[in-house]
Amino acid sequence: MTAGIHHVSAIAGPAARNVAFYTTVLGLRLVKKTVNFDDSGAYHLYYGDETGTPGSLITFFPWENVAPGRLGIGETQETAYRVPQGAIGYWTHRFIDKGVDHQPLERRFGETVLPFRDPDGTRLALVAVPGIEAEPAYADGGVPAEHALRGLHSVSLLLEEVGPTGAILTDVLGFAQTASEGFLTRYQSGATVGGIVDIRAVGDFLKPRQGGGSVHHVAFRAADDAAQAAMVRRLVDNHGIDTTEQQDRNYFRSVYFREPGHVLFEIATDIPGFTIDETPAELGGSLKLPARFEPFRQRIEAALPPLHPGRTGGGVRSAFEDVADADYGGSD
Repeated sequence: MTAGIHHVSAIAGPAARNVAFYTTVLGLRLVKKTVNFDDSGAYHLYYGDETGTPGSLITFFPWENVAPGRLGIGETQETAYRVPQGAIGYWTHRFIDKGVDHQPLERRFGETVLPFRDPDGTRLALVAVPGIEAEPAYADGGVPAEHALRGLHSVSLLLEEVGPTGAILTDVLGFAQTASEGFLTRYQSGATVGGIVDIRAVGDFLKPRQGGGSVHHVAFRAADDAAQAAMVRRLVDNHGIDTTEQQDRNYFRSVYFREPGHVLFEIATDIPGFTIDETPAELGGSLKLPARFEPFRQRIEAALPPLHPGRTGGGVRSAFEDVADADYGGSD
């Protein structure tokens, strides 16, 4: 069984600012540039490692004038990335240099954690992990390979209680409860990247309001359609939870459901992957549309905001760097 986080999808403000932060400040690759399949007037942007490996991905629905969200119970609180243990000092200085909103270093489950936020207030963190220096890293985004992000570490969920959601994680999604610390309960799968879910149980708390900076859903991995169908059966048979019909997202196939703590979960197949319509070298270079939108491409492209305003021609990366320089005071 393939277990772990496939991707995290969140809501953002201006698309150009989002691209600048995730590609130039964090050094991730823009793996796929497409549109929201339910709203062709908005982008759906995917960031990850060189080929968009499941477990490396964070995606965004950017709307130019989105209202800010408010964190509340029944929502994803934080998305964390893995970095080599020796890189945490580099990132602390980088965030200071770039003016990135961040908090002091802290310890969780014996690991050093650097919490920070993106320009929309999305709660993020870097977790220093020993022994991952030799893992492959995407180094074409301006961050040296020895310091680059190595995929997702974890997500933390802000919930009223642990048990009901923990039962879904363990019985359906391939995780096991491994530790607890204060208000946090940790669940882990065997995945190297995206293999941890932390539940922060806080009892009755303020309800969330989705908006800029909010996580829309967390997607978990299924190797293929058969594995996904088996997970759906377990949800129905063991927990009385129905999912949506399977939806084709071009690069994976998805079903969605609300887990008992009210967080929106997705089960996404690893197949067919992001190179189905672009070569590895071309990933993220052009706008990709689902077949039903192709007859309207010209209208869709005209309505979408520029990802690098004020530029015509030139390389994609250099255009993004211009935005980052304006917003974050230069690049390393």
